[in-house]
Amino acid sequence: MADDIIIIGAGQAAAQAVQSLRAEGFTGPIKLIGDEPYAPYQRPPLSKKYLAGEIGYDRVELKGQDFYAESGVETLWSTRVTEIDRREKRILTGDGREFAYGKLLIATGSRVREINVPGFDLEGVHYLRNIADVEAIQAHFKPGARMVVVGGGYIGLEVAAVAAKRGIDVTVLETADRVMARVVDPIVSHFYERVHRAEGVKIETGVTVSGFEGTDKVTAVTSGEGKSFPCDFVVVGIGILPNTELAVEAGLTVENGIVVDEFCRTSDPDICAAGDCTSHPNAVYGRRLRLESVHNAIEQGKTAAATLAGKEKPYNQVPWFWSDQYDLKLQIVGLSAGYTQAVVRGDPEGSRSFAVFYLKDGVLIAVDAVNRAPEFMMAKILTQKQAVLDPKRIADETIPVKEIAG
Repeated sequence: MADDIIIIGAGQAAAQAVQSLRAEGFTGPIKLIGDEPYAPYQRPPLSKKYLAGEIGYDRVELKGQDFYAESGVETLWSTRVTEIDRREKRILTGDGREFAYGKLLIATGSRVREINVPGFDLEGVHYLRNIADVEAIQAHFKPGARMVVVGGGYIGLEVAAVAAKRGIDVTVLETADRVMARVVDPIVSHFYERVHRAEGVKIETGVTVSGFEGTDKVTAVTSGEGKSFPCDFVVVGIGILPNTELAVEAGLTVENGIVVDEFCRTSDPDICAAGDCTSHPNAVYGRRLRLESVHNAIEQGKTAAATLAGKEKPYNQVPWFWSDQYDLKLQIVGLSAGYTQAVVRGDPEGSRSFAVFYLKDGVLIAVDAVNRAPEFMMAKILTQKQAVLDPKRIADETIPVKEIAG
């Protein structure tokens, strides 16, 4: 029986798992298989500095090819795994090869959620998930070009910010009644709407996209409300879906992601999973979570590697995320869903630096910090502790943030 560890997927979780496997003392063969022609790279900069042309591939690549060679890792790029045969403990690839494994890590990540309306396949309709997507969008970046962004979440607003700075005429269409409605309080949403509008971005909320117009190339976006938005190109950012097909076909338990325990083990003890594609138990929030974040991918990569190496290091952390738009760094700790009180620290109306603390029956469950690094750092500690806070102390900026817990 092979003692190889095979890693399916070549994103952040996979790259971390390679590093952590060697750090945990695993000396056996490792195969890293990815369907892109690149070594693992960071995705968050793709909609920020990479899209803006401020950094190149060398700045987003997680580790160079030399690292994998020196670590004794066999890499197979541009290779798609088509089947996991659990009975024979082997995987099959699209080019007809098969490889035996002793242990397997599924780190297949996620893909963009596509919009299914008339004209979806017209030239000029783009998504942003990988390097090729960025290059296709950059080709349209000419001053005065008209861009419509479908979706007012992180990706949509980050793309809008970059494009606006490049002299593009930008319109953002959002189905909800405010931007980033799924993840932040109206206070934060309205602040970002004001900032974007001040930069020349047009934001239309409560809009349902019904189709794309054009013969061969997109020329306008139409809405169910009867409006038409002329454009030269479109970027769609309406969320992502976990890549769980291999797991489903292999008979693993999948429910809104590949179901794993606190050690990143799937329903098959010889198979772990990590990153965007997983659903994991979280003791802080008392429920299962599927997270789309670098932090989650890195930490699950570490946990999965420890498990594969024969050790147990449970994963139980408060999630955190970030978004860069213009000169604003939004850092989010925790999940605010279900909060009963939002407390503002700072002045979102008169400054570009503030934080919103979300309490559930007095317990801190999340914080949105805009250009507020101290609040962000403190929030990670207090949320993990499930601290009970006094709203008056939170709002009082004469009290140092490290002392708000009393």
